[in-house]
Amino acid sequence: MTVVKAAAVQISPVLYSRTGTVERVVQKIHELGRQGVQFAVFPETVVPYYPYFSWVKPPYTIGDDQLRLMAEAVTVPSAETEAIGQAARRNHMVVSIGVNERDGGTLYNTQLLFDADGSLIQRRRKITPTFHERMVWGQGDGSGLRAADSAVGRIGQLACWEHYQPLARYALIADGEQIHASMFPGGLGAGQFVDQMEVAVRMHALESACFVVNATAWLDADQQARLAEDTGGPVSAFSGGFFTAIVDPEGRFLGEPITSGEGEVIADLDFTLIDRRKRMADTRGHYARPELLSLHIDRTATAPLHERGAHVPIRTDRAVEAEHSTEDQ
Repeated sequence: MTVVKAAAVQISPVLYSRTGTVERVVQKIHELGRQGVQFAVFPETVVPYYPYFSWVKPPYTIGDDQLRLMAEAVTVPSAETEAIGQAARRNHMVVSIGVNERDGGTLYNTQLLFDADGSLIQRRRKITPTFHERMVWGQGDGSGLRAADSAVGRIGQLACWEHYQPLARYALIADGEQIHASMFPGGLGAGQFVDQMEVAVRMHALESACFVVNATAWLDADQQARLAEDTGGPVSAFSGGFFTAIVDPEGRFLGEPITSGEGEVIADLDFTLIDRRKRMADTRGHYARPELLSLHIDRTATAPLHERGAHVPIRTDRAVEAEHSTEDQ
């Protein structure tokens, strides 16, 4: 495609409800489909909700909060991923969304990428949870540090402060991403976080010469008050950090960023702008010096169990005796 209609979605989760949040996401996908959107990005771990409790509560007090989040987290595959995939397929839309993924007894900050036919083409986990998040999520691996081919082009994904890891970003740049799905939680960090987020997404657009579609969640006044009551933290701890936007390869905003309320930024991504930017600065090509500076990456998927060699049945004494008897005959 040379022009892709994209949406950065600022949406509220249904606090403490996986089912309710997925229903809201599916409804939004259908709504965007009626507007002709071909690619949509939803916020970081919006399903079922970001672990805001870990931002304000001492570690020794968060046990019940963690168990509740674990009970509401998403397994892959599941009825929830099937529902999102079906919505993507019905609207012929590529969808990037952040979820709390449960794998056994561990939670991960996971980004799911569904193609326009509804298939799940990438499941990547945040490689290093940030600060308080390390009490909640396990670490991801390098298998997802790659761009994925989709119906709308090559898409790379990163979550939140992964944008402050230059080599993680360069892994996607070097892999030729055309659209970058960026997602942050929303609801924490106040004004300073918004300023930093803007710098991060605009700089990545410039360095990669790709489009950046960035989404954060929105928390309304009732949700902020509910979180404050449930965690014992101040309302102000959950009242900032909202910044949903689309950036072109020159670092310019396409449309007006959303910093308050639910909604979406919708814009046409004209891929000819990628060539215009790369003509001057292609950081994976003529503006790179791989003989001086290069990236070594291990994309091996990690696993707790590794088997070596094929399974060989144990030979019993009786089997050996029978074999020798046959040879004697």
